[in-house]
Amino acid sequence: MFDNFPLWPVPASSGAGNVDALFIFLVLLAGFMCLAIFTLIVVFAVKFRYRRGHRAEQIEGSVPLEVTWSAVPLAIFMVIFVWGAVIFFRERTPPREADAVYVVAKQWMWKLEHEQGQKEINELRVPVGRDIKLIMTSQDVIHSFYVPAFRIKQDVLPGRYTTAWFHATRPGVYHLFCAEYCGTEHSGMIGQVVVLEPAQYEAWLAGGSTFGSLAANGESLFRQLGCPTCHRSDIQGRGPNLVGIFGKPVQLEDGRTVMADENYIRESILSPNAKIVSGFKPIMPTFQGLVDEDQVTALIAYIKSLSRSPEGAAGPAKPAPGT
Repeated sequence: MFDNFPLWPVPASSGAGNVDALFIFLVLLAGFMCLAIFTLIVVFAVKFRYRRGHRAEQIEGSVPLEVTWSAVPLAIFMVIFVWGAVIFFRERTPPREADAVYVVAKQWMWKLEHEQGQKEINELRVPVGRDIKLIMTSQDVIHSFYVPAFRIKQDVLPGRYTTAWFHATRPGVYHLFCAEYCGTEHSGMIGQVVVLEPAQYEAWLAGGSTFGSLAANGESLFRQLGCPTCHRSDIQGRGPNLVGIFGKPVQLEDGRTVMADENYIRESILSPNAKIVSGFKPIMPTFQGLVDEDQVTALIAYIKSLSRSPEGAAGPAKPAPGT
């Protein structure tokens, strides 16, 4: 309906229709209220205009009228709230089986890496009809990942991960913008999302990556940094077991329980003393400044891939990343 309307981006994701419907409802509601208010202003101005010999009369309050103009707006606002909340939680809850793409924003470019190892700059290739989860962080200042055709916009913050997801419904090339002012060349921080047919996407993946998969690179780095020395599969390990911990609750020394998600693992690598796992001592050194964002991403991908104990890495001990 709106494909050729220049101010209305083509809806190209499964969530775009819901966002558009709410937006149209809000515009129509605002237009109706604006028209009604100005109409009443004109009617009352004419009806109660000054006329010689006529005096104003006191108007007593009406309980039914007071209840009506309080209850009706409340009902409308509750509809808007519930409708918006449903859309918000759907947009903020990625499907479990979504394909992960890691995004690092920096002045002034987007660096993207697929789990298979393919790396892209200012361009993201994805297949049509598949859920895609974006795991994003910034290398410097706050950015914002914005794809109008998908109706998604998510701030990208330094020092932590934020997530967004989409399900592309039509092949094509769609604009990618940074929607948060990030410096003098903010307007040039643009890119594109290329949505391919499944066969085309598989052919692109089959072109191979000379870098290896993210998890494989993470495992190599994990060994280079000497992590298996402490994160062992036996009871002599001085650090917690990493196998199967992703997405599981972790008991801390201070009694708190946290979820082992990407942000927790990242913090455990860069600031290991921030959250000490119950039963372990704070002996892990910080890797802040020793590994960059790409390497942190690879380590996280490796830890997420540990569905069973890889030989020489970690075993079924206590469920948590490094202390």
